[in-house]
Amino acid sequence: FASGCTPETVGTNCQLWSSDQSTNTFIMLNHLFLPTRQCLLVFLLLSVFGWKRATCSPGEGRKIWQQPKPDPITQDQSFLYDTFPSGFLWGSGTSAFQTEGAWDQDGKGASIWDNFTHSTARGHLATETANIASDSYSCWEGDVKALEYLGVRSYTFSLSWPRFFPDGNARGQPNMAAVKHYSNIIDRLLENNIEPVVTLHHWDLPQALQERYGGWKNETLIELFEDYAFFCFHTFGNRVKYWLTMHNPYMVAVQGYGTGVHAPGEAGGASHSLTVAHNLIKAHAKAWHIYDTRFRQTQKGKVSIVLGSHWVEPQRGQTTHANVELCQKSIEAVLGWFANPIFGDGDYPVSLRIKHGVLMPTFTPEEKVWVQNTADYFALSFGPNNLRLGRNLVQYGQTVTPDLRRVLAWIKMEYGDHRVLVAEGGWFSEASVGREDTVAIYLMKRFINQVLQAIKFDGVQVFGYSAWSLVDGFEWNYGYTIRRGLFYIDFTDPIRTRTPKTAAQYYRHVVAQNGFPSDETSKEVKGRFPCKFHWGIVHFYPFSPQFTDPNVYIWNLTGDGSLRPVPGVKLQTRQAQCTDYLAIRGHLRLLASTGASHYRFALNWSLILPQGDLSNVNTEALRYYRCILMELKKLNLEAVVILYYPTHSAPNLGLPGPLHTTGGWLNYSTVGAFQDYAALCYKELGSWVQYWITVNEPNRLVDIYSNGEDRHQATHNLLLAHAKAWRLYQRKYSHQWRALVSVALHADWAEPANPFLESHTVAAQRFLLFELGRFLDPLLGTSNEMEQNKGNYPPEMKVFLDGQAPATGITGSSLPSFSEMEKEELRGALSFIALNHFTTRLVSPYPPTKLNSQHKQTPDHGCLTLSDPTWPSSSLGQAVVPWGLRKVLSWVSQRYGDALPIIVTGSGVDDQAAVEDKLRQHYVKAYLQEALKAHHLDGVNLQGFYVWKLQDRHVPQFGLFTSSHHQSKAKASVAVYREIISHGGFPKDSTVKTCQFTENQETCSVCAWMFRNKVMLVFGVCLLITAAILTALIIFIIFSKRNTIRGRRKRTRRKKKREGIPVHLSVPIVKY
Repeated sequence: FASGCTPETVGTNCQLWSSDQSTNTFIMLNHLFLPTRQCLLVFLLLSVFGWKRATCSPGEGRKIWQQPKPDPITQDQSFLYDTFPSGFLWGSGTSAFQTEGAWDQDGKGASIWDNFTHSTARGHLATETANIASDSYSCWEGDVKALEYLGVRSYTFSLSWPRFFPDGNARGQPNMAAVKHYSNIIDRLLENNIEPVVTLHHWDLPQALQERYGGWKNETLIELFEDYAFFCFHTFGNRVKYWLTMHNPYMVAVQGYGTGVHAPGEAGGASHSLTVAHNLIKAHAKAWHIYDTRFRQTQKGKVSIVLGSHWVEPQRGQTTHANVELCQKSIEAVLGWFANPIFGDGDYPVSLRIKHGVLMPTFTPEEKVWVQNTADYFALSFGPNNLRLGRNLVQYGQTVTPDLRRVLAWIKMEYGDHRVLVAEGGWFSEASVGREDTVAIYLMKRFINQVLQAIKFDGVQVFGYSAWSLVDGFEWNYGYTIRRGLFYIDFTDPIRTRTPKTAAQYYRHVVAQNGFPSDETSKEVKGRFPCKFHWGIVHFYPFSPQFTDPNVYIWNLTGDGSLRPVPGVKLQTRQAQCTDYLAIRGHLRLLASTGASHYRFALNWSLILPQGDLSNVNTEALRYYRCILMELKKLNLEAVVILYYPTHSAPNLGLPGPLHTTGGWLNYSTVGAFQDYAALCYKELGSWVQYWITVNEPNRLVDIYSNGEDRHQATHNLLLAHAKAWRLYQRKYSHQWRALVSVALHADWAEPANPFLESHTVAAQRFLLFELGRFLDPLLGTSNEMEQNKGNYPPEMKVFLDGQAPATGITGSSLPSFSEMEKEELRGALSFIALNHFTTRLVSPYPPTKLNSQHKQTPDHGCLTLSDPTWPSSSLGQAVVPWGLRKVLSWVSQRYGDALPIIVTGSGVDDQAAVEDKLRQHYVKAYLQEALKAHHLDGVNLQGFYVWKLQDRHVPQFGLFTSSHHQSKAKASVAVYREIISHGGFPKDSTVKTCQFTENQETCSVCAWMFRNKVMLVFGVCLLITAAILTALIIFIIFSKRNTIRGRRKRTRRKKKREGIPVHLSVPIVKY
């Protein structure tokens, strides 16, 4: 339709050309009309097409919430290693008002944003102006060089309407300085093989049109925008293949005319917003039609409109019909408001029409046909502006999430398989961040990978991505308080130098690789662990109160089914026997069913020694632990016993009450008390234990203390307590039982948060030294350290703390020093290295301002930790990062050598699934795969891996088995772990692992068999003894009877002889 010839005027007052006039003659805009028959024919065809579309069923976008969410564990759907399609349009973008400056130079007229920022009636909003901003009007060549640095293939930028036409009327003479400026930019871009993607209108409406017509509230602007679009297409169209009519009209309608937060600052409410949106949609359609009818055939470009959106998920992930409808309405209220008329059925979503009733403008049937399909591709804006507003649209617990993949999938399901350009993708940083925009890197990584997943998994035809924005600029109502640029600009510097931020370096890397090619280190390796490998499971504090209660009870006395003790009646309880603790056998039978070979559990120090000394020893508790150990031996399972398992919480941190009261680990007397406790445990339980751990995760325990000096003192005493316990065992018990003794450290890997900053690499190393080195260095030294220098804290740690001392008000070193005797006691006091590993942390240094102003809350290492949002994580927020295990094992092995074996004494993840714990299945396989790589490829002397933990206590969490309240059911991860154990790892074939045992091991196996079957053996021996006694008794009776007969005969003969009776001898008859 030509100018002035809209669907509602066809056949009435629409001026038409005669049929013999040439339709391809180029004349002034106010003389362009279609031939009568062409106009009527087009109207008829579009009417029929529109009727057919109107009868179609609505889109299917709501189905996306009804489908299962992508599983972050399977098919790499948390993070996809793959590349984008060939020819993918990588780009970056800016808008004219935010970056150009030169607000009143070279004939430019004022925009509504110029007026808005210059106004004094802006209340609490930012008071800066964009008079100079990034000075891109003068520094545009620097912008092109920035694009060259990134290596992108496109540049999205906007034209300034008031720079061309100060009065807004495009039928007048244009400002030739503006024409030359934008022509120069386009030409330079094309010279560098960068595709210009040009936006006609990015919010900077000429102020003259606002004052004369009331801005976008007046439908006159529809025609004026058409004139402006025609001018731009005619002037630049032969060099521009991608056009965008306007950018995110939702923000103009709502923020500009509804709330007044944006220019022109009118708070007209919903009625004004609805009217403005209606006019914006029609203005866009006008521009598309003018291009389609007058320029497409010769210029062969494509025209669209950038629409913004947020994303929401249902309340608590519950996809009920009501929750799904709420989510659908939320997206329809923003994206669907503009997309449905253009990409859908030509009308507003039903939910909006119902919500706003008579306030909602309407399209005539002819307008619906005319507006429908007025975009050649779908252009999407996904960033902080819409996500902030999205929070105001959620109801009943919905969650706004930055999930670009889900938005793209919704667009395809709702509006069909359109080609999509992400015309604005990105986030923001605080201005104080400067060039080190670490968080922006990970949000960019997440958004871009979500686009890749949408392409590969959901089949969305995304053909380009524009990282927003190219340079720092004026961020609308936030002024310069936030930054979105890939290039840093110091707004106090008149030159406005463009300096690449670390996010620009990262984006450049992604563009160069066309995505995220597969990492060689992520490939699976085949092989087995050594025969002596510990296949372990962890549990802690097993205890049973059976047979310790002397009361007699009456049941159901009051009819409530309760037990009530009989007053004054006490029974004499017998000492508990192992068979009394019914829970032990059932608990350990679960353990045995996994195929594990080792069981790690903790003793309760405060239970065994309630007073903290040997004056009161709980023999019942010791008997219980002894029963556990005996039952483990019956099952041919090895025990790994922890002497002290800190609770990390009040009131006593797992210490006996009296010890905690006297200062706990800040008091050196606790060291001696721990040595006495260790001696008792060694003596009473040592014959059943081959592996002892003195303290579990002392590096986590010291975090409880509020200031650095206390943390250092607690570390000092914990090290000495461990060393004394280790020396004690070596001195008194090692020759007898030959157990190994260690201390277990929490050992998460630390990865530099920003790989482009040396300060982050240094911070990550410092983090590891404070976490691991301050405990292992005094015990082992480093592999390159002279023997006489061992027994000290890491020197790097001391240097850092000394450097921080002035800021914290400490004079001298805050680290306690070891005496020469203590150093000697510490050196080598470790039989193996025990590490508990669960996740990986991104580490960055504290900003100096925070380090100085918040030193009381700052960790000793002066590091901040964060997590990569692309890493899969559990419900408790634990990131699942398998490769971190390999890295921490290699780091420990390289620093301390491979003389001592390393055992991963705890590793696991929470999973809320009752039985099908997919996250834990993935965790066990992936982490053990990385452990195998560390052993086979890196030469780490790894000898064990323990899964945390055996059984849930209540609800599904870390356990391989459900709680006893849920019948102790095996979860699916048990079968996974059992299979890996049976194969001894990940062999090339599926054969079961068989190990060749030594003669001693065979003998031990026989002994173990005898121990397991000792009851039957004793019974058999009793039977043999009984049989021997019975046999002896029978023989005795027989011989006694025979002797009795012989005695009688002798007495008879003697009697007859005395009486003179001849005695006849029997002579044998001999036959010849």
